[in-house]
Amino acid sequence: MKKFAVCSLIFAVFACANLLRGIDIWPDGTEMDSWFLQTDEVRLDLPEVRVIDNGIYPDEGVLRTKEIQSLIDKTAKNGGGVITFTPGVFRAGAIFFKPGVHLKLEPGAVLLGSDDIADYPVREIRIEGQTCQYFSGLVNADGCDGFTIFGGGTIDGNGFRSWRNFWLRRKWNRQCTNKDEQRARLVYVSNSKNVRVDGVNLQNSMFWTAHFYRCDFLKVTNCRIYSLAKPDDVKGPSTDGIDLDVCSDVLVKGCWISNNDDGVCLKGGKGAFADNFKKFPGNGENHRVLVEDMTIVAGCHTALTLGSESVLCDNVVFRNSTVNGCGNLLNLKARTDTPQTYRNVLVENVNGKVRTSFLQCHPWAQFADFQGRTAEELCTHIENVTMRNCSVKCRTFIGASKNEAKYMSLRNFTFENLEIEAQDKSFHEDIFSKVEFTNVNVR
Repeated sequence: MKKFAVCSLIFAVFACANLLRGIDIWPDGTEMDSWFLQTDEVRLDLPEVRVIDNGIYPDEGVLRTKEIQSLIDKTAKNGGGVITFTPGVFRAGAIFFKPGVHLKLEPGAVLLGSDDIADYPVREIRIEGQTCQYFSGLVNADGCDGFTIFGGGTIDGNGFRSWRNFWLRRKWNRQCTNKDEQRARLVYVSNSKNVRVDGVNLQNSMFWTAHFYRCDFLKVTNCRIYSLAKPDDVKGPSTDGIDLDVCSDVLVKGCWISNNDDGVCLKGGKGAFADNFKKFPGNGENHRVLVEDMTIVAGCHTALTLGSESVLCDNVVFRNSTVNGCGNLLNLKARTDTPQTYRNVLVENVNGKVRTSFLQCHPWAQFADFQGRTAEELCTHIENVTMRNCSVKCRTFIGASKNEAKYMSLRNFTFENLEIEAQDKSFHEDIFSKVEFTNVNVR
């Protein structure tokens, strides 16, 4: 394995100057806004509207969807407030928050979703890189700037029934897609700015757990996100932890994640013409995403994934975190039927062990539809990726195959100060247009 001296002198001087000033920088060298350092306790100067004070009581074994929705609507008309659930189990189907109305779940409070998909109305919504008719989530907020979920309680998707049905369907139809088994997400927030989700448990979603679409200045902090393997070890299929879909300026910090798919995943559109935003205005780009101080454990397929439904992801940082038994550390999915670009990606100070690869760069071809275009036309361009200061045990150091090069262009990769224990340390170095190794020890 070759070793090279790294970084240009100009960039090094610039970085050192910023460190002395106490300023973080993005991988492209631009300054990180101080907004990313602000994670104060949530405080809302709004009236608190307790559901039990409005005739909605826990542990009754019946859905209170209409009553909760009526209270949200009334609070919005009265100028806004914080809908507060006190300890106990409150059952509901899909509820829709309005601008100025927020959700607080006190410790011991559980908002438990119905396990009947009929309780989640079909609407035009975003799912799997497409804008289409699909089922609402349990907690929905669209066009709600400043929307906040907090308080220490739990939102539970009650997903076991749907998980079992999905795997039964897969037994007789191997081509069953995620959407074929009708399922609801746990939290779906769209077209909103200054969103905050802090200190809550998000668990047992039927489908994706927390999906944010077109949300700018979003913070997800100190949350516990998981999908339990219930009786008979039925896993929750595609229960992604956090999905960022056409989002900019995002902080994901201090969360613990264990689920049956990606921990944190960046999305933005799919299809052979996904980058034609005039034709597909719902698609878009992800910029300035910081994921830090995380613990991502067994169950997760990958700690951080870019793709498989992305058009452009730029300035993505994953740092100061622990992985313990998830599948891959970083997965750069090259969807074969979608034009994609991933650039300016930094992984640093992430330690622990993964089941598969330290870095995974493989084409993703399931259900591919080229719409008359070739794989070469739709090549995924991945550039300016740095992984440094990590100590990780894995099966494969770098999962990238030479015979898959036509689907991916890998340029300007830097590996620095790595301690890797791998069963398989071989890989095709010539798959990279440019790659540098400095102080990399693979045992």
